[in-house]
Amino acid sequence: MQFPKGFLIGAATAAHQVEGNNIHSDYWIQEHLPHTSFAEPSGEACDHYHRFAEDIRLLAGAGLNAYRFSVEWARIEPEEGQFDDAEIQHYRRVIDCCLEHGVEPVVTLHHFTSPAWLIRRGGWEAESTVEYFRRYASYVTEKLGDRLHYICTINEANMGLQLAAISERFRLMAEQAAKAAAGRSSAERGSTASSAAGSASSAEGTVQVGMNFEKIMENMKYAAAESAEAFGTPSPQVFVSSRTPEGDTLVMRAHQAAKAAIKAVNPGIKVGITLSLHDVQTLPGGGEYASKEWDEEFSHYLPYIKDDDFLGVQNYTRALYGPQGQLPCPEGAELTQMDYEFYPEALEHVLRRVHGEFPGRLVVTENGIAISDDSRRVEFIRRALSGVRRCLDDGIPVDGYFHWSLMDNFEWQKGFQMTFGLIAVDRASMERSPKESLAFLGSFAPDI
Repeated sequence: MQFPKGFLIGAATAAHQVEGNNIHSDYWIQEHLPHTSFAEPSGEACDHYHRFAEDIRLLAGAGLNAYRFSVEWARIEPEEGQFDDAEIQHYRRVIDCCLEHGVEPVVTLHHFTSPAWLIRRGGWEAESTVEYFRRYASYVTEKLGDRLHYICTINEANMGLQLAAISERFRLMAEQAAKAAAGRSSAERGSTASSAAGSASSAEGTVQVGMNFEKIMENMKYAAAESAEAFGTPSPQVFVSSRTPEGDTLVMRAHQAAKAAIKAVNPGIKVGITLSLHDVQTLPGGGEYASKEWDEEFSHYLPYIKDDDFLGVQNYTRALYGPQGQLPCPEGAELTQMDYEFYPEALEHVLRRVHGEFPGRLVVTENGIAISDDSRRVEFIRRALSGVRRCLDDGIPVDGYFHWSLMDNFEWQKGFQMTFGLIAVDRASMERSPKESLAFLGSFAPDI
């Protein structure tokens, strides 16, 4: 299986998940609340902030030709209007390290985490955020844009709507479980509680980010007061919050403003956004539900992204819809640590469907699997890349594939137990141990 010269084959990370000590961010604060929904704090994470050169050498040494990573807004602008030159120079060194090793750097400006000050000013439901993000994008491009060919403005811009729908579904399941438990024996209540926990696991397996819905519901009575003290509001609008339709539109306007700012500094940079997309499949009677889901995940964004240079496609599994709505994974299906169905064919299906609606070029900016058995990761990569190759053969303009993730890291509310990485990290010593899957992925990378 060969890919054309210039095709990007790389791995991806997000700053907060790997760098460590992102102390000015909203997530850092949330991780340390007394009743946090995070399994554990990020702490030093993988210390990628200090060890990036080692990690990029491992990536390049295995043959990969590209690295997608995010710059951290909370480091670069820790207080409103105060830009930290030392931090922007840090990211310049990361980019230079990529170039020195023949690796194409692909930068993401916002990957879920935001400066705490932004959240105190209304966060991702506030009109002011559009201008704040535009200013930040302009600053980063002025400082780093001479070395970049690709910028992703916002990671998984549609995540807020996905979380809003899933949170509501889980809330209803929890209420139904509580009603069912009322008046039953202790043994029956225990059985109902187990069922509710299973429902939580099922809900978490339908969203492509690490969330602890059960813990969120348990902590609701404490969350408002603790958030009010930390952010000045009982309901802080972080990027990964349940989003209103108005907030959804605001995120896309922030993307457009950032794209214009980037192009004003360097019109040669290719600019896009990334979306979290399931392979939405319809079973008999599920057509209406499936169509609604695809429109919410993808189609309604087309007016805002149709003129972008590329779209970042992020896919991990499929979603099945029947006459009652979304269905659980098929009985007996292989599940990952995230309770996703092992289904690498989903990527090809999504690329073909997106190509049917989006007129521009595509980059797979995330695709991967949390699993302890690396031989299954190798098989996942083989089947996923075979699908990408078939898309290329049919003339679909796919320019690259980035596996998630370069290393085992901090999977948001799930903590460090989810092993997505091509490289294992001993968090006591920070020693890196490349897995077989790293070299396997690198074997497909052409010259760029």
